[in-house]
Amino acid sequence: ILCTSGWYSDPGPLGAMAGVLKELSVVRCFEGTLRRYEHTSPTLGDCQMVFAVYTPDGKEGTKFPAVFWLSGLTCTDENFSQKAGAFETAAALQLVLVMPDTSPRGDAVPDEDPHTYDFGKGAGFYLNATTEKYKKHYNMYDYVVKELPQYVEANFPASNLRSICGHSMGGHGALTIAMKNPEMYTSASAFAPICNPMNVPWGTKALSLYLGDDKEAWKQYDATELIKSYKGRDLHILCDQGTADNFLTGEVNQLQPLALIAAAQEAKIPVTFRMQAGYDHSYYFISTFIGEHIAHHAKLLHARGSA
Repeated sequence: ILCTSGWYSDPGPLGAMAGVLKELSVVRCFEGTLRRYEHTSPTLGDCQMVFAVYTPDGKEGTKFPAVFWLSGLTCTDENFSQKAGAFETAAALQLVLVMPDTSPRGDAVPDEDPHTYDFGKGAGFYLNATTEKYKKHYNMYDYVVKELPQYVEANFPASNLRSICGHSMGGHGALTIAMKNPEMYTSASAFAPICNPMNVPWGTKALSLYLGDDKEAWKQYDATELIKSYKGRDLHILCDQGTADNFLTGEVNQLQPLALIAAAQEAKIPVTFRMQAGYDHSYYFISTFIGEHIAHHAKLLHARGSA
């Protein structure tokens, strides 16, 4: 499809998995297109999942690097797409953006009773559960690392060059996934990440229910613990944290950025961690700095692609 610019507008899934994806919506935004899809996920116990993909316009046959965005507690793919203001920069810098949900969904997916915002549906913590109740469905780590990239790269103009970024619980996911798979990701960044979940209420609740009592297993999903022994390539980690974040300055510090910074310094792992004066935990904060994060990833991805 030729756009007024003379460039190609991706028409949607045309690859081997096209029949697997059910298109839910299509909207033009800046010089690109945002699409949402539903599909059955074998990784997540055959539940119905929704994800979104933003593709920039480009010359036919072009493959673009992709940035995977992981959202925080209670969110879906739509929080980022509707509030972050990321698409203008992504189009200008020729990046695909991929936005999954934050957990498995559906009536068959187990949860605690009563449901709380910080566990279960809307709070998958980007790990693979091992406890009997949750191990069939709660495998968001494998979904993000294995299943979702297959759909994206088979059906959209996305190359196998990837970076990963997220917010809060999603920032935790972005950092841990990148450090566990440095060969798959060029760079990683986060907004207000949960840096040390083993030592905060959000994390101890989720890790104990998803993984059981083995704290050695917990360490595999804790960025502070992972960075202590990290031996992979430089992931050019960039983090932003607002100084007025209520989850940082409230009665309980759920985020623990100083723990990550101290561990990175001790391990001599380069991390750029910026404290942003006066900003909170919301999408007002994210929308202020998302352009810088996308530009950070774009520079590194395009440089790697041309090497």
